[in-house]
Parts: sequence; structure tokens; C-alpha cells
Amino acid sequence: MTTHPSSTAAVPLVSVIPRHIAIIMDGNGRWATKRFLPRVTGHVKGVDAVRRTVEACARSGVEYLTLFAFSSENWRRPADEVSLLMRLFVTALDREVAKMHANGIRLKVVGELSRFDDKLRGMINNAERRTAGNTGLTVTICANYGGRWDIMQAMNQLVARQPGRTDFNEDDLAPFLSMAYAPEPDLFIRTGGEERVSNFLLWQLAYSEMYFTDSYWPDFDASALELAITSYQQRERRFGRTSEQLVEQKKAS
Repeated sequence: MTTHPSSTAAVPLVSVIPRHIAIIMDGNGRWATKRFLPRVTGHVKGVDAVRRTVEACARSGVEYLTLFAFSSENWRRPADEVSLLMRLFVTALDREVAKMHANGIRLKVVGELSRFDDKLRGMINNAERRTAGNTGLTVTICANYGGRWDIMQAMNQLVARQPGRTDFNEDDLAPFLSMAYAPEPDLFIRTGGEERVSNFLLWQLAYSEMYFTDSYWPDFDASALELAITSYQQRERRFGRTSEQLVEQKKAS
């Protein structure tokens, strides 16, 4: 598998439009509670926000969009809410995959999927196969995913392949990470007012630009995405270098 260079090993290319945006879609339940509605309503509205964001990213020229749909810690939620989230996942796959395929979007789902039932795993496999040849926006859904799980499963695979070896480096581990097919996120967005990464893409977010908004996920739309990208465009991405070095680089180019 071809992997993308690590931001700690080499300075990645920086573009005006972020190549890869990763989002924690937070605030569905609070959005509903604030309106005296059941939490389920917030999750349903959150699916609409996913659709809007996918469309906006495709129009803007973003190459990769990664969405944190269900963390490995979300199993701690009430059983009825977890069951609802699983049903919503099934419904969204059933309704949206054909549209995504028609628009050249590739769908990937990463995480510890063995905990899902056979029906859902089958739908995920079918959706990935159906869209595998598409060359437009790659949308990744992180489901039953955790950043620490990702690093550990990658390390376990690596050690199993090369037993007895102890001098591993980043390049050795990178191909086994669940998102080795994508560059590291340029821009990380979290909605809902919280300012933490919550075990999301811990390895991959090393040099991502962080953007936090108080807006709840169901309210997120193309305008909100544009604000996040505008904020990103105002950042100075040094990757350990000085501002003076960036100036000299611009002069040389």
C-alpha cells in the first residue's frame, strides 16, 4: 500500500484549500435538548449535516473528508441511544451510497468493525467495494474507532509480520495505520463547543490545524465550513521551522 509521508519526517505540501479535513461531529444531543426534542431528532438532523458537508467539501476541492461517527468509548452511552445510532448508520448507508457513487465519491469505513452485526458489516463492505474505483472526494467514516486502538492494532500487525525485531520507526508503522491511504489531516474541526480531540486520529493529528466552534453539528453547513477553511488559510504552517524560513522559501519559489 502506498502511504503518505509523515509530517514529523518530512514537510508536507501546503495548499490553500486543505487536502484533508477531519471532523468530530459533536452536539447532536445537546442541539435537540436545547429545543426540547428527543436526542434521536438531533442525530437524524446530524445526518443531514453530513450530507451538506460532503457536498460542500466536494465543491471546494477537498480531497479527503474524515468524520468521527462513533468512538470506541461511545458504547458507554445508554443502550437505546447506541441502538438508534446503529440503525441510523444502516439507514444512511442504504440511502446515501448510491448518490455518493453517482458523484464519484469513494467511501471508506475504519475502526474495529467486528463488534457490529453481520448486516451492517455486509453493508459497509458492499459500499466500499461499490465506490472503490471512484476518484473524487474520499469520505472516511470512523466507526467504533479510537486513536489508541489504531496505533495498537498497527503495532500488533507490524510485530506479527517481523517477530523479534525491535528497531521499528515511523515508516515501518505507517502502512498498518487504518488510514494509511490518506495524507494527515490539514484541518481538524470540532463542533459543539468542546476543545479536545477525544481519542480521534491521535497519530495523524500531530501537525493538523485545530478549529473549534460552538455551533452544534446539526447547524453545520457550507457557510460554517467556509469559516473554518478561512481560519485555516490564515495560519502559518511551519512544521518546526521559523517564520523567516517560510519567507525565504516563498522568495525562492
